[in-house]
Amino acid sequence: MKGLLTIGLLIFANVFMTVAWYGHLKFSENKKLWGTGLFTIIVISWGLAFFEYCLQVPANRIGFKENGGPFTLLELKVIQEVITLVVFVVFSLLFFKNDALRWNHLVGFVCLIFAVYFIFKK
Repeated sequence: MKGLLTIGLLIFANVFMTVAWYGHLKFSENKKLWGTGLFTIIVISWGLAFFEYCLQVPANRIGFKENGGPFTLLELKVIQEVITLVVFVVFSLLFFKNDALRWNHLVGFVCLIFAVYFIFKK
């Protein structure tokens, strides 16, 4: 249960993080946000990142083996990185339709799957 809760929180945290880091690149399509200064963009991104931290920190605390969770620190980091890449790919394909998923990206993802396998291998 703690493992699923950890992964769920990490997924939602990464959605907020991805929108905070890359969502502002679509502001040019919104008339109200077009021409917004860099400082304002940073403040908006920080506001979104706050919610990422509100989910990421509990996820790590719940999932960490020394706090009674199922994952080691290294396992938590690998899970988080894989989730980050999956969320980013979905985000980029949905909101930035000019980027295509190519064969070399798929090969890279297969390599990540092998990395996860070896990290979790006892």
